[in-house]
Amino acid sequence: MTIELPYGSYHPRTDPHPALSSRPRPQSPPPSSRPGPQSPPPSSGTDPQSPPPPPPLSSRTVFSAAHVVADPYADTTPDGPAALDWDATLAFRRHLWAHGLGVAEAMDTAQRGMGLDWPRAAELITRSAAEARACGGRISAGAGTDQLIAPPSSLAEVSKAYEEQLAHIESAGAQPILMASRALAATATGPEDYLTVYGELLRQAREPVILHWLGPMFDPALTGYWGSSDLDAATESFLQVIAAHPDKVDGVKVSLLDADREVDLRRRLPEGVRCYTGDDFHYPELIAGDDPSTPGARFSHALLGIFDPIGPLAAEAVRLLDTGDRGGFRTVLDPTVELSRHLFAAPTRYYKTGVVLLAWLAGHQEHFTMVGGLQSARALPHLARAYELADRLGLFPDPALAEHRMRALLTVHGVPQ
Repeated sequence: MTIELPYGSYHPRTDPHPALSSRPRPQSPPPSSRPGPQSPPPSSGTDPQSPPPPPPLSSRTVFSAAHVVADPYADTTPDGPAALDWDATLAFRRHLWAHGLGVAEAMDTAQRGMGLDWPRAAELITRSAAEARACGGRISAGAGTDQLIAPPSSLAEVSKAYEEQLAHIESAGAQPILMASRALAATATGPEDYLTVYGELLRQAREPVILHWLGPMFDPALTGYWGSSDLDAATESFLQVIAAHPDKVDGVKVSLLDADREVDLRRRLPEGVRCYTGDDFHYPELIAGDDPSTPGARFSHALLGIFDPIGPLAAEAVRLLDTGDRGGFRTVLDPTVELSRHLFAAPTRYYKTGVVLLAWLAGHQEHFTMVGGLQSARALPHLARAYELADRLGLFPDPALAEHRMRALLTVHGVPQ
């Protein structure tokens, strides 16, 4: 049986990757009986005969930034308030926790600043943190300044917005991630302003936070972050912030898609400060790290958007690393890089469209609709290639369902089947 893609025929595989077979398949509530937003979350579909939850990952701290599921029945507009299907959104987080991954909530992958507004992000953080407590999952969440609709008039206004979000995340019980701020990038006049704002926030933080450096390929409004478009100069400012408050920095997430720069940065971090790779192009080698026999060997932990669609494979790979099997780790994870590089191809900020497509094809949600109408951000050939690459990896728990849904999407777009 073949499926006709825009660029030719493809023979889908008929079985999922073994890493998916050992866990319960995703189950979404039927559209006709979807419970209301305040209803108890549906069962995750775990069968009493299913294998017990896997042991926690031990050699690396691993977070998956998670996407949100839009409410396809909401009568809204691309620039209106985001409307979420809370049940499907939380069910996807339970899927990630079931594989042993942590969840990085309300981050770029959740369309923060690209459809997900702060009121909905705040509610998402509250709901997800409660869900994490209920099932023993690890959760972190992004604190930014996106409640500022108009350009801020001062650094004090930027700091106040950050402080509001930081307080909300801490009260919800999640670990804060201090995200890069468009408002700060627009207001700061040099490195000193970044040192001032971040210094104030770190002094106020109850527990160590994660600092996030998101490159302009993910958000052009962040060009020149840390006070300079020269990445060497920006790195020095970034390290100054950490050096001034090492006890308040759990780690740094670096999303610059530059493996050499990340390796250099992690070697310069103070003892005890983790490097969380956000490099969706080079994550296998960065997580594997230096040869353990090398003096001063370092490695990266992970906080990645690509771990949303490849979560089961990522977890299996890290478990191999937990046993010291670096070769096995690379054997599982290296083949996923082609898919990741495709999803995160320029313009990189639209990678979320491919992530949500794969979630729909995998059965984690009943529709391919995104907040802000972002499902239209990638062309059909790009989506078809994402399907093919994911299917070759065995990422779909039910390959027949994925094929059926992809055929439907292709038919709507005029590709005869």
